Amino acid sequence: MLIVKMSRTNKKHSFFFMLTILFFILLVFASLTGLLYCLHPKFGKTASGERLERIRHSRNFVNEHFKNEEPTVLMTSDKGRFATLYQFIFGKKSDNLTPKEGEIPVVHSDLKRLTDDDQYVWFGHSSFLLRLDGKNILVDPVFYQGSPVSFINKPFPGTNVYKPKDMPETIDYLVISHDHWDHLDYQTVKELQQRIKHVICPLGIGEDFEYWGFEKEKITEMDWNEHSTINGMTFHCLPTRHFSGRGFWNSKTLPASWLIASSKRKVFYTGDGGYSNRFKRFGEAFPDIDLAIMENGQYNTAWANIHTLPQYLGKEVKELGARRFVTVHHSKFRLAHHPWHEPRENEQKAAKEYDLQLIVCKIGEIIKL
Repeated sequence: MLIVKMSRTNKKHSFFFMLTILFFILLVFASLTGLLYCLHPKFGKTASGERLERIRHSRNFVNEHFKNEEPTVLMTSDKGRFATLYQFIFGKKSDNLTPKEGEIPVVHSDLKRLTDDDQYVWFGHSSFLLRLDGKNILVDPVFYQGSPVSFINKPFPGTNVYKPKDMPETIDYLVISHDHWDHLDYQTVKELQQRIKHVICPLGIGEDFEYWGFEKEKITEMDWNEHSTINGMTFHCLPTRHFSGRGFWNSKTLPASWLIASSKRKVFYTGDGGYSNRFKRFGEAFPDIDLAIMENGQYNTAWANIHTLPQYLGKEVKELGARRFVTVHHSKFRLAHHPWHEPRENEQKAAKEYDLQLIVCKIGEIIKL
């Protein structure tokens, strides 16, 4: 009897030992698969050589990371970053986070037949096309994935209708605010590569574009408060209050907002970023802004410093002194727990409270400026 008992015990131990080995093998396999996946070109490449030396000479690059102008805690929740992330993923969700098919209106416009009027076309979230002085400026285009994997951060039903093939035959300037996945989509820019005449981006992001096959001579990188005039269009790279990164190395590239000046018009784009006194500075430095394109969405008090909270939207536009404003960063992806329709309500409240001229546009609608 003792021999039988020991035999059964040994079998039990052997089973758990094999199970442990199998789990370990699966863990190693998953880790290697994840590592190999992260080697895909879409993750980009960190700066090296001359570009890295230039970055290290930037006053905004401290201890091998880009820093905001003011102290900025990324996660303002007292629960900490990982607890906040866990609650975001697994916590209780509010109602109306995602619209139903058709709730977000879309206009199908022929962008290959645009007139020479100054125009603005929004594609949902922060992707839009500006036509100024007869030139096409495509900003933060994301027409496929807003995250590294397709099953996370999926577009809202019915909103992902515009693709690279729908863009004008010539993209005179591609402007990038920062390299987060919901602002810079690898597949989109690769499909547009032959149509893009020039890339305008903040420091460090040029490394991605060179890695993806874009010619160095067609890439202009700028630090905050630098500007460049290219074929009659002037681009001012301005500070924001945000962070950047496509992989494990955050803040190795610079996030920015932009002031684009044509021969007769100034257009400001916030990019992503929380409120600070920079809007007042911008308004003083660039009077008579015709159109302000403002971040409005994906906000949460848990990350209050790095995205515009609703109560600051009107204040930002007012301090800019902009004649008119539109809002972006909503109506396509869900990156926060506010109802999907709330940003639209926020822009109306801001316009009314601060007596501002708001342009409300549909995805794909051509707005003449």
